[in-house]
Amino acid sequence: MLRAMYSGYSGLKNSQTKLDVTGNNIANVNTHGFKKGRATFKDMLSQQIEGAAAPAATRGGTNPLQVGLGVQIGAIDTIHTQGSLQTTGRSLDLAISGEGFFMIGRGNGTTITDQKYTRSGSFSLDANGNVVNSDGDYLIKAIPDPANPLFSVLYIPITVPATASDFNIEKDGTITYKDENGETVEQGGLPLAKFANPEGLEKSGSNKYVATVNSGEPVYTWPGEDGAGTVVTGTLEMSNIDLSEEFTEMIVAQRGFQANSRVITTADEIVQEIASLKR
Repeated sequence: MLRAMYSGYSGLKNSQTKLDVTGNNIANVNTHGFKKGRATFKDMLSQQIEGAAAPAATRGGTNPLQVGLGVQIGAIDTIHTQGSLQTTGRSLDLAISGEGFFMIGRGNGTTITDQKYTRSGSFSLDANGNVVNSDGDYLIKAIPDPANPLFSVLYIPITVPATASDFNIEKDGTITYKDENGETVEQGGLPLAKFANPEGLEKSGSNKYVATVNSGEPVYTWPGEDGAGTVVTGTLEMSNIDLSEEFTEMIVAQRGFQANSRVITTADEIVQEIASLKR
């Protein structure tokens, strides 16, 4: 009976975790660039009652006898599938069609610190003309180096002069605007970051990710190259959450919670019966 109680308790605890993940998905259904989570389970250590026996000359083999001791969380994955693109028509709203992440960070204009990555492309201008997100992080561009066919290691914020007009970022990452004379000015490009294992990225809040030892180091490339995807100006990527799927998962978690509650109740009733045998 005690084993059944503890198994039921582990089921209650982990069904709640699954419900927490599902609830967070539903809460972020309208969060731009949000990637849903998925909780999976695995069984815990089983108690060995009797080991397996090999076949002999006069008898067959027997299987091991084991009693499971409950369930535990196997993984909470971040599912990086493409979200749908919502058209806004705003030049500072950017989305990525394909893999890749925008690079954002802080710094003094020449040196970038606190580097992070995002799929949320809702940007605006600050008083100095820098392209920033809602937390004041710079959207980082790269300056092409004639000696390097890819791009220079020099990353600086995108800055739009007050006299500029028709600011635009092409699908290949080229950043252009027109100056006060109506001449088109090109000021570098917008690189995208790719990771060997994007599911290994750590969510740090505010639609941002940081690299971990299991995500691998970021590899920077121009949009449209090496499978990084292309930049779509005037759109925002919505979350990749399917509400019908999440409601189904919520019902599954709820029913699992109820079933494990019944296991604990039944085991308690059996213990109560045993305790009353003396009477």
